[in-house]
Amino acid sequence: MNKLTQETDRFRHLLDEVGSEVETLKQEIKELKRDNAKLKAKLEEEHEKQTDIFSAITESERLALRQHIQDLISKIDHHLGSHS
Repeated sequence: MNKLTQETDRFRHLLDEVGSEVETLKQEIKELKRDNAKLKAKLEEEHEKQTDIFSAITESERLALRQHIQDLISKIDHHLGSHS
């Protein structure tokens, strides 16, 4: 019976260690979730501050940029067409 008592005590001790570790991990998960929520809020805040490239320029600048891009595409098409 002495061996059984020793094994039972060892089992309980190990079970207590596992329980303590589980509680520690649960607390860590709570903290990580809290940190994650804070980071998501910061990310959303930064995302809302950002503007895309087209909203930062005026309509006339946008049209000029579009025309310039179309001219470049036309030149590329002409260049590719003359080498075919």
